[in-house]
Amino acid sequence: MPRRATKIVATLGPVSSNPELLEQMIRAGVNVVRLNFSHGAAQDHIDRAQMVREAARRAGREVGIMADLQGPKIRVGKFADGKVMLQPGQTFIMDAARTELGDAQAVGLDYKALPNEVKAGDVLLLNDGLIVITVDEVRGSAIRTTVKLGGELSNNKGINKQGGGLSAPALTAKDMEDIRTAMSFKADYVAVSFAKSATDMEMARQLCNVVAPDGHRPGLIAKIERAEAIPRLEEILLASDGIMVARGDLAVEVGNAVVPALQKRMIKLARENDRVVITATQMMESMITNPVPTRAEVSDVANAVLDGTDAVMLSAETATGKYPLETVMEMAKICHAAENGNTLKLEADFTGKTFTRIDHAIAMGALFTAHHLGAKAIVALTDSGSTALWMSRHLIQIPIYAITSKLATQRRMTLYRTVRPLFSDTSNDRDTALKQAEAELKSRGVVHTGDVYAITCGEPMGSPGGTNLLKICRVG
Repeated sequence: MPRRATKIVATLGPVSSNPELLEQMIRAGVNVVRLNFSHGAAQDHIDRAQMVREAARRAGREVGIMADLQGPKIRVGKFADGKVMLQPGQTFIMDAARTELGDAQAVGLDYKALPNEVKAGDVLLLNDGLIVITVDEVRGSAIRTTVKLGGELSNNKGINKQGGGLSAPALTAKDMEDIRTAMSFKADYVAVSFAKSATDMEMARQLCNVVAPDGHRPGLIAKIERAEAIPRLEEILLASDGIMVARGDLAVEVGNAVVPALQKRMIKLARENDRVVITATQMMESMITNPVPTRAEVSDVANAVLDGTDAVMLSAETATGKYPLETVMEMAKICHAAENGNTLKLEADFTGKTFTRIDHAIAMGALFTAHHLGAKAIVALTDSGSTALWMSRHLIQIPIYAITSKLATQRRMTLYRTVRPLFSDTSNDRDTALKQAEAELKSRGVVHTGDVYAITCGEPMGSPGGTNLLKICRVG
């Protein structure tokens, strides 16, 4: 498999919850497996996490696990026949007090606060924006609407308010229990749905810290999918370890046309602030049913790669689609081709930059020196993974091998662009550790006699945040 900088996140579902297929997917390029907590019981997720760990072990490579929280259920209720057909111009009532099953004229609401948060003239979008209704009046618990864009509406489909403005908290009671479940198997990342402020992320972090075993600290990913999140993007980002450009709900709230520019802005902002970024939703949608992607999907994935996203994500494509393995293989090929066509502007990244930390300056020095010397690799001996993260914020075609003695750090780094995380119980003696690192590169065929590589480490060894040494080596 060719070296690839951009990481692939794949969602586990009914189709891919097969140990043999999952192992094949990992071998084909999956770096992080997403467990969608919108579906399944706690034990289901625990069992799947165990299956992921075992499949990764058989494949001979470590993968990260991301627990994706469901978030608030802003949805319609259920229908007597499972679904109805709404016609343009008809009246449709959503009633928070309704207990009987719905029909084509009216339905109940899972989100009981909705009547208090909408008014006449508001536009509501159902089922990912495929159905558009306008509010005529709100009377008590009932919202009377007129259908503007009709279509089929089935049980529990989502509701969005155009322009945002729904007050549902990002973390529900279910999410809090799900965090406990995720920490029981030491999920490497927790994704918070519908985050709209830094407070949402800080609360999630506190909950993780309270229930996590043995001081485990997962990375927190804020899913940007609410209109309210956009003005507060930077504060949310700084309270998180990364963001997900969740283009589905975001597009419904702010409009499809706005999303591409927002995606570019979010990727740029994340990289500038040393955070990771995942681009998600409908990246290879046609491959749910077809064995090859459309040309538009190829361009979509490639453009996210060219913009510098850390990872691209597959949802239904690998959870319920017909071609999960083929989708991963196609996505890996697209990422590799896009990376090879990228024009590097490393010098521009350092213009006007100042470094206040020694370890940060060493990381940047390693990048700059390796680039100009044409080094075959950059090696970071790292305890926390910070040095590797800083290096990965800059687009460079030299592979970064991050060697750590902490399994949690290795798994956390599976999401970092360009970084190949390796586990090795290296010596606390500097010279011995450097020799072990070179032996590792040689055994993997990364370097050969005469090749140059850069290596960073800290003295004394094993101190988090202590990277203070850069060495340029030539293989003897």
